[in-house]
Amino acid sequence: MNAQPDHGPSDTLSKRRRYGILAICSMSLLMVGLDVTIVNVALPSIGHSFNSPLSGLQWTIDAYTLVLASLLMMSGSTADRLGRRRTFVSGLSIFAVGSLLCSVAPSLVLLVVFRMIQAVGGSMLNPVAMSIITNTFTNPKERAQAIGVWAAVIGISMALGPVLGGMLVTSVGWQSIFWVNVPVAVVAIVLALRFIPESKAPVARKVDVVGQLLVMVFLASLTYAIIESPRSGWTSSLILGALLVALGSLAAFLWWERRVFEPLLDMRFFRSIPFVSATVIAVAAFASLGGFLFLNTIYLQDVRGLSPFHAGLRTLPMAVMAMLLPPVSGRILGRRGGRIPLVIAGVTLSASCLMLVNLRASTSYSWLFIAYLVFGVGFGFVNAPITNTAVAGMPRAQAGVAASIASTSRQIGATVGVAVVGSLAASSLHHARHPSLSLATHPGWWVLTGCGVAILVIGLVATSPTAIKSARTTAALINPEFLEEVVT
Repeated sequence: MNAQPDHGPSDTLSKRRRYGILAICSMSLLMVGLDVTIVNVALPSIGHSFNSPLSGLQWTIDAYTLVLASLLMMSGSTADRLGRRRTFVSGLSIFAVGSLLCSVAPSLVLLVVFRMIQAVGGSMLNPVAMSIITNTFTNPKERAQAIGVWAAVIGISMALGPVLGGMLVTSVGWQSIFWVNVPVAVVAIVLALRFIPESKAPVARKVDVVGQLLVMVFLASLTYAIIESPRSGWTSSLILGALLVALGSLAAFLWWERRVFEPLLDMRFFRSIPFVSATVIAVAAFASLGGFLFLNTIYLQDVRGLSPFHAGLRTLPMAVMAMLLPPVSGRILGRRGGRIPLVIAGVTLSASCLMLVNLRASTSYSWLFIAYLVFGVGFGFVNAPITNTAVAGMPRAQAGVAASIASTSRQIGATVGVAVVGSLAASSLHHARHPSLSLATHPGWWVLTGCGVAILVIGLVATSPTAIKSARTTAALINPEFLEEVVT
């Protein structure tokens, strides 16, 4: 099948308009990022409102990330096929509607359902926006800097989310945390329709329905087994059955994707060592973030007795670093490559979590301040190289798929991180003779420390000469006619 140039944004756009498009796309990331951090701050209040166990709070987070992870790959390829701006605007609309429904949820079950609707819209935002950015910024150095700005928005949302969420929950109630998404979505829709040109991949891809369903079954059954295992037991028929379904659906997915003509996931991508490494690093990094936010929210409010607002203030050191450092990471990335940012991220993320493995109810706030600050440094450096490495070697025509796989990996990491550390804490509380929530978090912090070490080791592998060569080989294999247009 002969490929053709990507239709849409190109070098003809002025610099001012290119950065205007970056700002519009970043609004979607700000909205989604705010939603994640605000919901985490509100978890104890939601739990008290609905008299929910720890597993119920896990589902409040993971129902969203589960649906998001399940649909991201399809949303990316759909955007490449039907139009990136059209998909982006549709996602903003659905996300706003889902947010309104969450604000009026009368029960935890319905809140979880409405969070899933939110996630349907969210799946059409970040990977599609990244695809728009990739096709707008065609100069590699300019694109790396743009990705650094994009990553900084995550830090901004992390800085605003805990404080804004704490103020809203304390003064109005947890329902108000979902209201803030609506005006942001409306403004983004208007600006997107006005300034973002429509773009598509040159060849329309069919929707891989079977592959999509298998992904959803795999993620749902695996997450269910992890979250519900402390209550049912790992050897129970229900949990064992869920694990068997997860393994079976994963095996079926891998078998199907190798045989279908237009797969949901092109397995050839995984011949690129940087792409595989970026996928694994994304899982580890966002497992760290998801687990960090979940454990600290519960610890600061339920163990230390802080209000949502003051709990949000305590995490500001982490959020500020995550806001300030991504542009620095992006500049280093554009000039020196991804090795330095990934090494810094791996060392600091593992060091931060290691500082919290002996967390107690009496741990000093100065110790927490340093640990949170160091974690923010690590997360501030890790996101830009993940994104840039994920699309390295991929033709721009398939940027939506490549970016969506990276975003899927992030959400899988967040889902697994919350599920694992929450389940470890619940299991420790269940089996402890004298239950202590602070002590119950210790196994989770060890797991998150391991995630930081994994980022360090894999980051070194991903930036080796052998890895870079494999990316070029993969680009030529996927689309040899467009080797000059690969993302490098």
